[in-house]
Amino acid sequence: MPEEFALAPAQQRRNHTFTFSVLIFGVAAYALLQSMVIPVLPTIQSQLHTTQSTVTWVVTGYLLSASVFTPLLGRVGDMVGKQKVLVFTLLALAVGSLLAALATSITVMIIARIVQGIGGGVLPIAFGIARDEFPAEKVNGAIGNLAALTAVGGGLGLVLAGPIVAHLNYHWLFWIPMVMVTASAGAALFVPASPVRAQGKISWGAAVLLSAWLVALLLAVSEGQTWGWTSVRTLGLTGAAIVLAAVWAAVELRSSSPLVDMQMMRIPTVWTTNLVALLFGVTIYAVMAFLPQFVQTPSSAGYGFGASVTASGLFLLPLTVTMFVGGLASGRMASRFGSKGALVAGSFISAPPLFLLTYGHSAAWEIYVVSAVLGLGVGLAFSAMSALVVEAVEPHQTGVSGGMNANIRTIGGSLGSAVVASVITSGVGAGQLPKDSGYTGGFLVIAIATVLAAAASLLIPAAKARTARAISPSVELGSPTEPIDDETVDVSVAAPSLG
Repeated sequence: MPEEFALAPAQQRRNHTFTFSVLIFGVAAYALLQSMVIPVLPTIQSQLHTTQSTVTWVVTGYLLSASVFTPLLGRVGDMVGKQKVLVFTLLALAVGSLLAALATSITVMIIARIVQGIGGGVLPIAFGIARDEFPAEKVNGAIGNLAALTAVGGGLGLVLAGPIVAHLNYHWLFWIPMVMVTASAGAALFVPASPVRAQGKISWGAAVLLSAWLVALLLAVSEGQTWGWTSVRTLGLTGAAIVLAAVWAAVELRSSSPLVDMQMMRIPTVWTTNLVALLFGVTIYAVMAFLPQFVQTPSSAGYGFGASVTASGLFLLPLTVTMFVGGLASGRMASRFGSKGALVAGSFISAPPLFLLTYGHSAAWEIYVVSAVLGLGVGLAFSAMSALVVEAVEPHQTGVSGGMNANIRTIGGSLGSAVVASVITSGVGAGQLPKDSGYTGGFLVIAIATVLAAAASLLIPAAKARTARAISPSVELGSPTEPIDDETVDVSVAAPSLG
C-alpha cells in the first residue's frame, strides 16, 4: 500500500520570502564548506603537522558523513517535521565549523568535518520546505535556485579560499560559514512547521545497511588510488558495498515503512534523473578538483600557468557566475519548455566546452571560455534535476527523494574524481608532475561522462504534474488523502522569480 501522509494542524503561513532567505543562507554555508578546504589542504597539512595521506581525511570524512546523513535526515524530516530537522542540520554545521575553526590537531579537524557532514541534510530538507511553503507556481523556481546554489557555492568556495587564507588564515574558512549558519539556525526557529508529514517509523536496520554500503563504496573509491585498485582492502570494500547494497534493497522492498521507498526510486522520471545526476556528479566534482591543479602547475612542466591558489580560483570565477545565471534562467526555461527541456539544454551546453578543454588548454582564454560556458550548462542542469525529482514524487517523499538525488551526485563525483585522478597520474613516479597527456586523458573522461549525461537526459519521460491541492484548515490531523492521478495535468510551472 502507498504510504499515507498526515497534515499538521493548520496555521498562518509566514511570507515565503522569509523562509527562502533562511534556506539560502543555510544551503550557501553548506556549499561553501564542501569546497573551500580543497585548495588549502597543503596549508592545513603544514599547520597541523600531519601527512598528505592523513589530511585527505579532512575531505573524505566530510564526504562519508554527508553521504550517510543526507538521505537519512531527508526521511526523518518527512516524518517528524522539516522545520525541526532544518534547525538540527544548521546547528550541526555551526558546531562542526566552530570545532574546525578552533582545531589544533588533525584528529579534531577530521571529527569537526564529520560533524559538518551532518549538514548535508539541509539540501533535501530545503527542497521539502520549499514545496510545502511556496505557492504552487513558484515551487520549481525556488527548488531550482536552491539546487543551483549548491553548485555556485562549491565554485565560489574555490574562488574565495585563496584570498581568505592570504589575508586572514585558514581558520576563517570555518568562522565565516559558522556565522552564516548560526544566523540561519536562529531564523529557522521561525519557519512554519511542516504541513505535510509521512506516517510510519524509521527503519533503523535499513539506515544501518544504507550507511554501511555507502561508507564501504566511498571509502574504496576515495582510498583506492592510495591503496591500489587491486589491493585486498579496495576489492574487499567494493565487494562488501555490492553485497550490503543488495541486502539493503531487499530489506527496503519488504519493509512496510521503508527508509527509501524502492517503488519511488523505480519511477521512470526519478531513476532517469538520478542517472543524469550520477554522470553530472562526475563532471562538476572532477572539474572543480583538477582544473585548479592544472592551472597551478608551473609552465616549466610544458603546460599549466603557475597560478597561485588565489589566481587559480579566478579561472573558476566565470564558472561560478554563469552557474548562478543558469540557475536563474532554468526556472524561466522550465516554465516554457518543462524541467526536462531545461535539463536537456543544460546537458548539451555542458559537453562542447569540455572537449575544448581536452584538446585546447594551452592559453588562459581557453580556460576562461570553458569555465563560462560549462557553468551556464551546469546551472541549468542542476536546477532542473532537483525540480524533476520533486515533481515526480508525492509531497511526503520530497525529503528522502531529494536526499538520494544529492547523494547520487556525490557518489558520481567520488567515482569520477577517482577515475580521473588515476588517468592523470598514470605512469607518474613519486614526486613527479603529471604529463600534459595525462590531463588530456582526464579531461576526455569528464567530457565523455557529460555526453552520456546528455544522452541519459533524453530518456526522462515527458513530465506530468500532480494536481495542486490546497491545505485546508478543515482537514483533520492524520486523515489519509486520496491518490492523485499523475496523468491528469500537464507539467512544469516554474516562476522566473521568487518575489
